This record gives sequence, structure tokens and C-alpha cells, in this order.
Amino acid sequence: MDMLFIGGLGTSEILLIVLALLLLFGGKKLPELMRGAGRGIKEFKDAMNKPVTDEDDDKKPAEK
Repeated sequence: MDMLFIGGLGTSEILLIVLALLLLFGGKKLPELMRGAGRGIKEFKDAMNKPVTDEDDDKKPAEK
């Protein structure tokens, strides 16, 4: 339960944010938006954990 209070956000602030999102996007669009945000976060984490490769050297044409 401590994870909900990271950054000083309490239960009332989280409920207020959820209510505002519901009013802005509606009940049908909100799950779609959250799913997209989750996929974006997952892709970002995967990219951060991916080993760094030097792709620029592979793309340079061979020198004569």
C-alpha cells in the first residue's frame, strides 16, 4: 500500500485525478488510454535495459 503514496500523493488526490480523467475521456476510452500508457512504459523500460550497441558503425559505407 506504500506504493500509492509515492511523491506525497494520497488517496484523495488519486481519486481526484481518476475522476478528472473519467470526466475528460469517458468510461469507454479510459481503459484504452491506460493500456496504451502501460505499453509505452513497458517499451521504455525494455529500451533502457537493452544492451547498447554501436549501430552507427554498421550503417557506415565501407571506405575505399
